[in-house]
This record gives sequence, C-alpha cells and structure tokens, in this order.
Amino acid sequence: MNDSVPLWFDDEAGPLVRLYAMTGGRAGASGRFDLMTVVRAVPLPGHGPPLPPEQRELHLLCARPRTVADLASDAGLPLGVVRVLLDDLLTSGLIGVGPQVQPAGLPDPHLLRRVIDGLRAL
Repeated sequence: MNDSVPLWFDDEAGPLVRLYAMTGGRAGASGRFDLMTVVRAVPLPGHGPPLPPEQRELHLLCARPRTVADLASDAGLPLGVVRVLLDDLLTSGLIGVGPQVQPAGLPDPHLLRRVIDGLRAL
C-alpha cells in the first residue's frame, strides 16, 4: 500500500466507513426487530431532508414486505446495523412493521409414520 494513502483507505474496497458511523455511534436497537419481523416501506414525503444512503437503500428494499433477515442479507450489512437503521426509519414513520412470519405448521405425525414405513419397505 502506498505510504501517502491514509490508513482508512483500502485499495480494493475504497474508503472505509466504520459501521458506527452509519448508525450515529449507536450499537443497540430498541428490540422491536427480530429476524422474522416483516417490514414494509411507507411512501417518502415530498419534503424533508434526504435519507442517508444506507437508510435509503433499506427503504427501497422494503418496497415489498420483507423480513429483517432478508433486508440484512440483501443490503450486505450486519444485522445489528440494520436493526438500528430500521429503528430510525420506524421513528420517522417511513416504514411499517407487520407481524412476524409464522413458521409452517408441523406435519401430521401419521403422514410422517407412513413415509418412514414406505422408505423402510424399499
């Protein structure tokens, strides 16, 4: 690495921004968001200050309802950072939070027994 290039610059990634800079130094969220919480965007008002780039990206990703886990994955951000940014968006009224995604019901035990018996018969 060139000695004249500052240490906060990475040759492959470009300028590095620490995650706490994205969240304004906050490390914890309110706890309203777990992995399966469904988040949806509320239309942006025509006025007001523009969103920071990371919040704008999350807002765009929420155009259709998404889980927090999907948002973190698609945005390429750590889950803790996504939770803090979502807290900010929720406080600003720019997202809505729906119920958690419910896991599928457990299969019928009689059906499972029949499948096991059929596999053993092979």
